[in-house]
Amino acid sequence: MNHPYLSIVVAVRDDEYNLTPFMERLYPVLQGMGKAFEIIFSDDGSRDRSAQILRGMAKEYPGVKIIELNGSFGGQTAFLAGFGKARGVVVVTLAADLSDPPEEIPRLVAEMERGRDLVGIVSQKRQDRALRRVATRLLSLAGTALTGMRMSDPGCTLRAYHRDIVATINRCRETTTSIPVLAYSFCSNPAEVRGLHAERGSGEGNVPLSALLRGTGDQITSCSIMPLRLFTRLGLATTFFAALLTLLLLIWRFLVGAGLEWSLLLFAILLFFAGIIILGIGVVGEYVGKIYQEVRHRPRFVIRSSHGFTDD
Repeated sequence: MNHPYLSIVVAVRDDEYNLTPFMERLYPVLQGMGKAFEIIFSDDGSRDRSAQILRGMAKEYPGVKIIELNGSFGGQTAFLAGFGKARGVVVVTLAADLSDPPEEIPRLVAEMERGRDLVGIVSQKRQDRALRRVATRLLSLAGTALTGMRMSDPGCTLRAYHRDIVATINRCRETTTSIPVLAYSFCSNPAEVRGLHAERGSGEGNVPLSALLRGTGDQITSCSIMPLRLFTRLGLATTFFAALLTLLLLIWRFLVGAGLEWSLLLFAILLFFAGIIILGIGVVGEYVGKIYQEVRHRPRFVIRSSHGFTDD
């Protein structure tokens, strides 16, 4: 059987009301491109009727394939499950919640055909609340700065990957990772194009800020040791500052005498140093926890069932 040129990997999570309008937009776009394609829906343990709707689509639409995960493992893991089954030369990822416009896919593919091995969308005029946009921007800047990856919008799921990049990612066995950051570390000719961002359709709202914070933490600690280096430098700086402050306090003690104000200042500084120490322990704990997860060698996900693949 000939391999398709395009593999569209779609992450699904409680999208029963979004799947039909999503498919009504996606399928004509792919047909209009005139290239052989497959659509792999990766259902991340949906609790609604998403799985049943997807099974019906697999019968109705040629080229549609379904992966049903045995529980919720996260959007990144859902994409990884799809990567393991994708056969296309170009692999495109997007979410089924209508926030990623399928109409942008031809632009991504056209850029890939210019010799790129990774193309991402930079979302314009994001349809989020102001607080969420600010928080997302700050977290993206922090993740980009600490990983060294120059991505304008690392949180956007609409991306195109060359087959070689996907194959390399499939060989990586990390339990927690960030696919865009991992792909950027392997690619040699990435690109970004400006695109639109739409409001999520029906179903649950945006991902909570706590989940965004956790995802940024995974992105940083899974792909970089920069936080550890920063705390090493911070430790050297605070040690120098503490030594200087101790010297000043001793001089003040012998020349002027002890005072209440200096005692309060010293107490505040000790609390500040204690906070830094606790934060540093937390960062180290994140890395130790990931080591613990890796050494257990547990599978990253479990596939409950799949439909439409030749080995089913």
